[in-house]
Amino acid sequence: MGLESRHQCLIYEGAPSQQLPALAALIRQKLAENYRCFYLNSPAMVESMCSSLAVTGVDIAHEVAKTSLVLTSETAVSANGIFDADLMIHKLEDALDQALKNGYQGLFATGDMTWEFGPKESFSKLLEYEWQLEKLFRKRHELCGICQYHSDTLPRDAMRKGLLSHPVIFINETLSRINQYYTPSELFDEQAAANSELDVAITGLLKN
Repeated sequence: MGLESRHQCLIYEGAPSQQLPALAALIRQKLAENYRCFYLNSPAMVESMCSSLAVTGVDIAHEVAKTSLVLTSETAVSANGIFDADLMIHKLEDALDQALKNGYQGLFATGDMTWEFGPKESFSKLLEYEWQLEKLFRKRHELCGICQYHSDTLPRDAMRKGLLSHPVIFINETLSRINQYYTPSELFDEQAAANSELDVAITGLLKN
């Protein structure tokens, strides 16, 4: 994650388990750099991440006990099951503040967007949420992370919005790519989201 932006997206298709080795290797790296690492996904994926981290040599019990590693399936949804963007932003900033208070260099966070948005899968606020996230990343340089966009579980419109809202695309633990389609909130219009080139770019990323 050597590029200036620390807010990246991972766009992929197929079994999520195929992405775990790269994410586990990055988490191991961030732990070594004294970052608290936060992984959000379904209970099954959290269990699979534990296995992948163990393969890389991470002492999971030790890292969890000292709160360097936080593995969770807790989402930020309201009482009616709708994703609460403001609540999630507050949770992230509070988690960052706590990490710094506890002596960490910062917070690394990664989560699956389908799981994060809850069972009702209402993605109407996805773009607003990602722009809020980008503002938080720009304001708080101790924060870095990856939003995971799984094409098998997300509608194509959500995939387009994901591509539009991230300055950098995560390829693997050693490679990231500047996103030429990134559109800051102040420059966004509906035509940007309807650009057919986005679908071509997404298809290209899925083939990586």
